[in-house]
Order: sequence, then structure tokens, then C-alpha cells
Amino acid sequence: MSPTIFRTKGYRFYFLSNEETRRHIHVECERGEAKYWIEPTISLAVFYKLSAKELNVIQKIVEKRKHEILKEWEKHFGKR
Repeated sequence: MSPTIFRTKGYRFYFLSNEETRRHIHVECERGEAKYWIEPTISLAVFYKLSAKELNVIQKIVEKRKHEILKEWEKHFGKR
């Protein structure tokens, strides 16, 4: 199961349900995908076929919506 948290600017932000416990978010679009750690600081974990410009745009979205992502994480996974 991979619930969509939100969509914006052509990107889908989502969680994978059976994955590690460190808080993170997955992002995909038609051109590629990425994974960002949310804690302890927001940082790029891995990416596939996305440009540096796209990764910067995505990171800014994650930074802006960090609290929303963490709130949805707790709803989906519970507090860990």
C-alpha cells in the first residue's frame, strides 16, 4: 500500500507502507522519482532520472510542507 499524501506541480508525494521506520517521503512524476529523509534534517536519500533543478523544486516543496508530511506520517504509521 502506498497512500498519496498530496500532489502538486506534477509530482505525487507518498509513503510506502512496508518500509523502514526513519521518516521519509517518496516522490514520483512521469520523468523519475526520489526519496527524501524528513528527519533529522530534510535531505535527498536517492533519486532516479530527475534533474538537479527538479530535485531542488521537490526539496523546497518538502521543506514547505514538512509539518503536513509528518502529521500524515503519524496518521498512517502511528508515532514511532
